Amino acid sequence: MALVDELRPGGEGLWRVLALRYATRQGTRGQHFLGHDDRSAHPHPTAYYVWVAVSRSATVLVDAGISAAHAATVPGLEHRGSPVALLAEVGVAPGDVDVAVLTHLHYDHTGTVAELPRARYVVQRAEWEYWTGPWARRITREHWLNSPADMAHLAGAGDRLELLDGDAELAPGLSVHRVGGHTAGMQVVRAATPAGAVVVASDSSHFYENVETDRPGTLLHSMTGVHGAFDRVRELADPGLVVPGHDPEVLARHPAASPELTGRVALIG
Repeated sequence: MALVDELRPGGEGLWRVLALRYATRQGTRGQHFLGHDDRSAHPHPTAYYVWVAVSRSATVLVDAGISAAHAATVPGLEHRGSPVALLAEVGVAPGDVDVAVLTHLHYDHTGTVAELPRARYVVQRAEWEYWTGPWARRITREHWLNSPADMAHLAGAGDRLELLDGDAELAPGLSVHRVGGHTAGMQVVRAATPAGAVVVASDSSHFYENVETDRPGTLLHSMTGVHGAFDRVRELADPGLVVPGHDPEVLARHPAASPELTGRVALIG
C-alpha cells in the first residue's frame, strides 16, 4: 500500500497534511525580515515546499512548486527534484490530484500546474485579476515573481480554473481563507486533522518567526494586510499547527512521514 493511503484518516471530514521539501537556498536574515538589526547579516536558509492534504477519499495539492526548467535559472537554488517526483515517493501520481489550491501566483508556487492532468485549480479572484491586470505588468519587481507559462496554462484550463471570492469550504473539514498581505489575493488552507486544525499558511508567513513575533518579511503587497494575515492565521489554527511557507524548521517540529523520508517529508496533524 502506498504511504499516502496508509496515512488517510478514517473519519468523515478529517484530513492529514504532508509537507514535502523539494529545494533549499542559502541567504541572510536581512533578505527575509523587514527592518535592519544586528542579525541582518546572519545566515538564514530557505526551504521550498509543496503540501498534500488527504482525506479518506480525496487528494488535494497545496501549491505546485518550481519546475525543473525554472529552477535551473534561480541563483543558488539547490533543487532536489521535481515536486511531482517527490509526490510519487509518497504514492501520489499527477492524475491522483483532485484539487490544486494555489495560495498565490508566484513562480515558486505554480511551477508544475501543467503536470496535473485532471486537477481543479483553486485561486482567489483578487489574485488572478492582479496578475492579469495592469499593475503586475507595470511594476518591475513583479516580472520575475510570476511565470507567464504557468499563467498561460491556467488561463487555458477552462472550467478547471475556479476563481473564488473569499473564504470557501472545498470539502468537509477543508477550507480556504483569503488573507492578502503577501500578495493581493493570498489565501491559506485550513484542514481538520486528528491533531486539530492545521493551517497551511504558505507565504502569508514565510517562517515561524514572522507569525510568532509579528514581524513581516521583505516581500509584500500590503503591510497592514500582512499583519492582518498573521492575526487570521492564528485565529484559524490550533496551537502548534501553523505551517509556514519556507521554514526548514517545519521538518524539525513535525515527525517524518516515514523513516526513509526524514528531512524531506513531514507529517502534520
